[in-house]
Amino acid sequence: MIHHLTFASSVSGELPPPPPRVFFGRDKLIEEIVHLAEHLTPIALIGAGGIGKTSIALTVLHDDRTNFLRRLSKVIGADVENPEDLAPLRRYLSSKEMVIVLDNAESILDPQEPGTKEIYTVVDELSQFSNICLCIYKYGEQADPINDILEKLDFHPLSITLLATVAQHNAWDTERLTREWERQRTGVLHVQHSGSLAATIELSLSPMFRELGPDARGLLGVVAFFPQGVDERNIDWLFPTISDGPSVFDAFCILSLTYRTNGFITMLASLRDHLCPKDPELSPLLCKAKESYFARLSADILPGKPGFEESRWITSEDVNIKHLLDVFTSIDKNSKSVWDACGGFMHRLFWNKPRLTILGPKVEALPDDHPSKTQCSWIFSWLFNSVGNSAERKRLLTQTLKSCREQGDNQQVTQTLCYLSDINWQLDLYEEGIQQARKGSEIFELLGNTVKQAECLISLAYVLHDDDQLDTAEEAASRAIDLLLEEGEQFQVCLGHRVLGKIYCSRGNTGRATHHFEVALGIASSLNLDKDLFWIHYALALLFFEEHRFDDSHAHIERARSHAINDAYNLGRAMGLQASLWSQQRMFEKAKFEASHAADIYEKLGAVQNLGKRREFLEWIDEEMNDPVVSDGSGDDGKLLGLVLFAVCINPPYSDWVTESE
Repeated sequence: MIHHLTFASSVSGELPPPPPRVFFGRDKLIEEIVHLAEHLTPIALIGAGGIGKTSIALTVLHDDRTNFLRRLSKVIGADVENPEDLAPLRRYLSSKEMVIVLDNAESILDPQEPGTKEIYTVVDELSQFSNICLCIYKYGEQADPINDILEKLDFHPLSITLLATVAQHNAWDTERLTREWERQRTGVLHVQHSGSLAATIELSLSPMFRELGPDARGLLGVVAFFPQGVDERNIDWLFPTISDGPSVFDAFCILSLTYRTNGFITMLASLRDHLCPKDPELSPLLCKAKESYFARLSADILPGKPGFEESRWITSEDVNIKHLLDVFTSIDKNSKSVWDACGGFMHRLFWNKPRLTILGPKVEALPDDHPSKTQCSWIFSWLFNSVGNSAERKRLLTQTLKSCREQGDNQQVTQTLCYLSDINWQLDLYEEGIQQARKGSEIFELLGNTVKQAECLISLAYVLHDDDQLDTAEEAASRAIDLLLEEGEQFQVCLGHRVLGKIYCSRGNTGRATHHFEVALGIASSLNLDKDLFWIHYALALLFFEEHRFDDSHAHIERARSHAINDAYNLGRAMGLQASLWSQQRMFEKAKFEASHAADIYEKLGAVQNLGKRREFLEWIDEEMNDPVVSDGSGDDGKLLGLVLFAVCINPPYSDWVTESE
């Protein structure tokens, strides 16, 4: 009996555990560990429970890329130890009919994997044997719902195992499984015989945290709260009370509690859901981070002013801040500091990464007597304008005008009149726009506010230009520039030269138009104003397009696109203009490519009229490609130019909200 027990124990010790049945996504890590193991380097796998340490170890233990021929030898009964090629196995391979199945062959035949050249050669030789049926099996594609669930779990091994077990026990289909995950999150990851994800995480955390100090758990909670995690560059100002924050976060990464991606420290979705503070207001470190963000959002930074360049940090952290504001505007709807930060956030979005935001409906839902309602609504209207929705911006500004009048804020009333003039210009309501801009200019002149007076004059010049009152428009723009030069307001001077460029374009004076656009270009470049640089290059591209200077037009379109990286709507405009230009040159394949991309952008943004005109344009391209007629410069050529420019230049309202993800 003792002998039997000893024998059983020795067998148990000699046979390693089997490899994991399914294992994906850690190829690079496996390569590193195999390399270390080959050099007899000690390796420690550490980290939070359920991240796959055991699976990694077993995968390395059973790594078979270097012993493919030995395994083949064993399967066919040759028992040749470590054959270097097929030569010693050929007698066995040709002795009988056989079926050889190579499972998961898409990985072993991957030309990027080390050692696959030899394996590929062996497979090629095996296929030459007439008595062998060689089957190569590739793992099938997952259904979309399953992939969606796996992505929501960040492919966290233990979470997947627990969720699959729960689904099997309850006989859930994929639809129910997805619904339960959305409803319960990590709370659903609990099975009777295996415990829960929460218990496993807590068990793995306890020994790790003893040496990281009392704030370690709170810091992990902040990382878990923010969708993007924490920007490594911002650790010191986000957590001023933590003496050595970077070192603590380094420790988190070493322990595999967090990982780095694109400069941010974040964590797997399942860990994030478990560690995120259930009540954000009860997390001191999260509240401190909130205060730090709000401090950076407090001041209105205008182009050309100190601090404007620094405000571009919003482009990398906009998702985090949107989430922070979404949570705290729900928790404390009456907090002025929260809504002031909301206004600052939307202001920075307008200048650096324009789009609509889910915070907008929250602003509109505020009661009319809320102290932040007017300011936030006014700023939110800018976001509508930046994505082409002039009608919605007018609606918001009209409400703002009413509120300002009720509050007796004459300065804000006059400013809103000036903005309404811009909107009415875009909506082709010229008479109304002219009246508003003139009234605004007169009031600001009486108030002695020269800069605001000049702003109204520039708005007046734009609407007079489109109403074909070119002389009066030039007079208004020139007067505005003179006033602004006295005040040193370069940003507004840039706008004045832009409108003068448009005026001279309409007069057919290309030289004067180009001069004013180049002056504006110099100012915008010195101030690094992406919005203005886009519009100046766009205007020059149109100017050269109409003159059939196609190379110059293409060059300015490319420059315009480079300044619309964070501005989807304007990027669509540039693509649309480039499609028009290719069409004018009868290069329809290129035109279709650009127009299709522009249509995709408009569809995501919900720009229904833009999308409709772009689709009409695509249909026209298809017709031309099927029945091409080479233009001789007369007749249809003018019709083509009118069609493509109309398709590019429309500026309609949107039908739907634009979300951050879109």
